[in-house]
Amino acid sequence: MDKLSLKNRSGFTLVELIIVIAVIAVLAAATFVAVDPARRLNQSRNATRFNDATTIASAIQQYIVDNDGALPSAIDPSGTFSEDTYFQIGTAAVGCDMTCSNGAVTPVSAACVDLAADLTSYVPAFPTDPETSDATATNYVVYRDSTTKAFTVHACNAEGEDAGGTGTAPTISVTR
Repeated sequence: MDKLSLKNRSGFTLVELIIVIAVIAVLAAATFVAVDPARRLNQSRNATRFNDATTIASAIQQYIVDNDGALPSAIDPSGTFSEDTYFQIGTAAVGCDMTCSNGAVTPVSAACVDLAADLTSYVPAFPTDPETSDATATNYVVYRDSTTKAFTVHACNAEGEDAGGTGTAPTISVTR
């Protein structure tokens, strides 16, 4: 009897170990699905895009206020900017005619509108899309409505926020 009682106390059975490993695996899988790092990264980039669009729209609005209602020269309809048309913000002279990834906006101008010069005192470092752009083509577009005279800044590369970063991308735009 002493040998039997010592044998039972010396360790875990194979079945007990398998059950513990299976429970840990299920908990790890559930945690990974709940956290979904790809989804969190997409949400983070979309939050950056919303903040950038807000920054650009606020800078334009502040410029208008500080200059007695005058628009920045790049979006003054008396120049090359046409109201009721989307224009990509950037410094490139050509290659700015692109379609936003969510299909909501189609800029038609081949030239970007360069707002950096007029808005330098309001936006020291001009925002660009966090994933796919630079100052020549920021992947943000500006639009001015000819009726209401309101303008909209729209982020073109919003990403889906479903599991794994898939799904319908949100529309990210700010109107002032």
